[in-house]
Amino acid sequence: MQDRLPPQPVPDLIVCPQCDAAYKLARPASGERAVCARCHTALITPRSKAGLQIIAVSIAIVVLVIAATVFPFLTIKVAGTQNSVSILDAALAFSDGPLIALSLSTAALIIFIPLLRVLLALYVLIPVVLDRMPAKGSRQAFRMSEALRPWSMAEIFAIGCAVALVKITDLADVTFGPAFWMFAILVVLVVAQDNFMCRWTVWKSLDGLRKDGLRKDGLRKPERDT
Repeated sequence: MQDRLPPQPVPDLIVCPQCDAAYKLARPASGERAVCARCHTALITPRSKAGLQIIAVSIAIVVLVIAATVFPFLTIKVAGTQNSVSILDAALAFSDGPLIALSLSTAALIIFIPLLRVLLALYVLIPVVLDRMPAKGSRQAFRMSEALRPWSMAEIFAIGCAVALVKITDLADVTFGPAFWMFAILVVLVVAQDNFMCRWTVWKSLDGLRKDGLRKDGLRKPERDT
């Protein structure tokens, strides 16, 4: 029987999340981007001081989400009557009947999931930006935030509202409330946050800070240069 060969070192690779094309890792400089040659998906997008920008945008999103659920979203006047509705009221419009599951799902998709994603991002990024040990469960928190990204549908709700308003304006007088403008800004900030964040950099930072912390705590011996 032949002796088993020792494991061979594998060069750093990066795989495109869209088309699964694999590339040998070449880290771009700040301001440059690594893009998949097959489907043109951005793989690495490092930015100078992006962490502080993302934290600032995330805090603004938290404030806007909470405020947009409290203040009136629309005020409708028809036949001498007036009614104001908030985003939470609209999401839970059918909560009294058999469609309560649909109401709760709608509220989750447009309010609670976007808010949860932002809170998870803050939980992960604040220690990374401050060069401290990652918070407990940071990797799982960031993984959950990324898994929830397709289910965060604040922008879909905004498009649906725009289509509905085109039809409602012919039947009644519609006035935009403060929450409408807050939600419009919120959608822009959510898109900006996703564009600012380089996920590859976050994962590498979590790994690097974790290893440095282990060395400082004496749980792992420092590696020697060969």
